[in-house]
Amino acid sequence: MSTYTEEVGNKLNELLEKTYDAEKGFKKAAENIDNVQLKAFFETKAKQRYDFGHELKTEIKTFGQEIDKGDSMAGKVHRAWMDVKALFSLDNAEAMLEEAIRGEKAAIEEYEDVLEDTSLPSTTATVLRSQKEAIKNGLSNIKMLEDIR
Repeated sequence: MSTYTEEVGNKLNELLEKTYDAEKGFKKAAENIDNVQLKAFFETKAKQRYDFGHELKTEIKTFGQEIDKGDSMAGKVHRAWMDVKALFSLDNAEAMLEEAIRGEKAAIEEYEDVLEDTSLPSTTATVLRSQKEAIKNGLSNIKMLEDIR
């Protein structure tokens, strides 16, 4: 039977922190974009990550682990970089979409890394697979949005 170890709790907390970072990044992108469709897309992605965070927190709590709260340094740097790109980019929408694509690809890899842990309880694995698939679908949508900018 799969067990929920402290190591799994740490991995999920790292994923939770990156989920918070992604939510804030998508909010920042929505603030820095004029295109109505892209703004709506980024706002939807921010809400999705907010929901992901709550699902992850529920899983962590269910198995008696502590929830780490915070904002990673990498996330702060990424959002600052998005601000700089927004200020100096000739094509703001393209820059934001490129960053979103890069971030989503990184998120998929992070989910895959955690899912490789064989000690994941089935409920946790199900939540993570569902979130990873939603991110993959969003990545496809981002690529389609590149044509409308």
